[in-house]
Amino acid sequence: MTRGGRIKDRETPERRCIVTGEVQPKAGLIRFVAGPDGEVVPDLAEKLPGRGFWVVADRQALDKAAAKGLFSRGAKARVTAPPELLALIESGLARRVTDTLSLARKAGLAVAGFEKVKDWLAAGKAKVLLQASDGSERGKGKLWTPPGGRWFGCMTASELGLSFGRDHVIHSALAPGGLTDKLIRDASRLTGLREHDGGNAAAGKE
Repeated sequence: MTRGGRIKDRETPERRCIVTGEVQPKAGLIRFVAGPDGEVVPDLAEKLPGRGFWVVADRQALDKAAAKGLFSRGAKARVTAPPELLALIESGLARRVTDTLSLARKAGLAVAGFEKVKDWLAAGKAKVLLQASDGSERGKGKLWTPPGGRWFGCMTASELGLSFGRDHVIHSALAPGGLTDKLIRDASRLTGLREHDGGNAAAGKE
């Protein structure tokens, strides 16, 4: 059982945030390591060697870690955070979402366009609805979050378009699968960095 009194799920890896001190599933945190030059390096893929330290995927928490020297405490060594650290994390997460969505499209697990997405939602084929943060709120409100699924509005139309070889995409849906689970994790973390939900939710958004 954790300090908060909830039953610990042994199947879910957990880590402690160096800012909040809370232990939570690592899917909601970002791993960092100390680079050879003494700078903090975000390890979004969680594969870099070295002692890892974790911060919840939240802009305020990351700002506090940099301002208060908490990265050094986590690394147990003196490290510095580059001024562009948050921008690096944000762009890195957006790229990971774009790349994963592109792979899902090539595997036949993702579609784009209002009508195709609506058909997938109606047929129960979608697990995730992605809608562009800069898309029409009226149009986005005509679609709905898949029952038991997720909605994200943290990507721009041009970012979503990259995954489909188009200039822009407003609506996209993904079927269940390993790629979709990976996208959910990165999109969740990106939402925390961008501090917005992309405007009005689709109907029934969580």
